[in-house]
Amino acid sequence: MKQNYCLLTLAAAIAMQSALIAQDKKATPKPAPKAVVKVAPQAPDVAAPKMDGATGQPQTGFVNAHNNFVKTAKEGKAELVFLGDSITAGWGGQKAIWEKAFGPYKPANFGIGGDRTQHVLWRIENGELETIKAKAVVIMIGTNNSGIDSAEGIAKGVTKIVEAVRAKQPQAKILLLAVFPRGEKASPNAGRDKLKMVNATIAKLDDGKSVHYLDIGEKFLQADGSLTKEVMPDFLHLSSKGYQIWADSIAGKLAELTK
Repeated sequence: MKQNYCLLTLAAAIAMQSALIAQDKKATPKPAPKAVVKVAPQAPDVAAPKMDGATGQPQTGFVNAHNNFVKTAKEGKAELVFLGDSITAGWGGQKAIWEKAFGPYKPANFGIGGDRTQHVLWRIENGELETIKAKAVVIMIGTNNSGIDSAEGIAKGVTKIVEAVRAKQPQAKILLLAVFPRGEKASPNAGRDKLKMVNATIAKLDDGKSVHYLDIGEKFLQADGSLTKEVMPDFLHLSSKGYQIWADSIAGKLAELTK
């Protein structure tokens, strides 16, 4: 009898504990699901900061890099400015080539990884070309737009950038580079085909006076039109050899424009 009473008491205690646990689970609110922030599509020819899809706010890294460039501009020392995306930003890892090729021109590298035409346009309109009196501005931008925007739209974006540079730095000569080839094979290669159309359009911006267009794309390619990992390890970004090709390919034109 005593044994049965003990068993009943134990069973009751277990039942009560289970009930309390269940009650606690019901009482503890579940964390609310994270809100999905929809970032509106950005037109390639309308100035816009790079947005963070998680917060709906401008990306912190983008803003910080931009603010640093504005500080550099305000120092007023740069006479040669490079504008672009990660391919331009990559000069930061090629200091020896950079200094030898461009050091005498007092250069500034205003490249940000992932930038599209609209982002570079926004940066220009928000202080990156203030105060300085550049002799030349090198522009190479558009490859990050190629997966989303039409060739016509990308060309419009580049055109807006050229116009903005002219407005901010009327004394400067603009060296507008064709968007570099991307992807290993020449064909089939939809990305390259689109960029060829972009380049054909922006080439017309060359006026022989203020704006000078230069296509050095073929210098990165093999005879069959393919890219090698020796020049572009991921078939988009340049190796040291690729940056040396870039430096050598614009040296003559740059010397001419900065006389």
